[in-house]
Amino acid sequence: MGDRVWMNAIKKSRQPKPSETAKRDIIAACEAFIRDVLKPRFLPEIRPTEFNYCVDIFGEWRAGRYRFMQRYRSDAPNRIRDEFDAPFVRIDYIGPDHFDIYWMRHNNHWHPVFQGVALKQAFELMIDVPTLHPL
Repeated sequence: MGDRVWMNAIKKSRQPKPSETAKRDIIAACEAFIRDVLKPRFLPEIRPTEFNYCVDIFGEWRAGRYRFMQRYRSDAPNRIRDEFDAPFVRIDYIGPDHFDIYWMRHNNHWHPVFQGVALKQAFELMIDVPTLHPL
């Protein structure tokens, strides 16, 4: 075996957490964006198919991040579950009105797309950039 060397571990800096008031404001803004923009534009009606089909768009706050999710339903006889959730975009709080935007890739890994954008700009990007649209 080769020589082993002890090294100092590099600690990742933790993202700052928003105040409870800021967190509530972010969640309220995201829920309004889903209700007023995403659902009317990308899910005006539920259209059952023989495959998985979207029945809802919603979001959830977790660990300083807001994830935009889709709920899918399947009516196939060989389905494992009737419904399942799949995230498609997340915004990470990095400071007052500054967010990083991540896109969920097909391999279930988050891919950073934009850094340090304001919440309003994040919503605009989610409208303008097709990669950030719900499927």
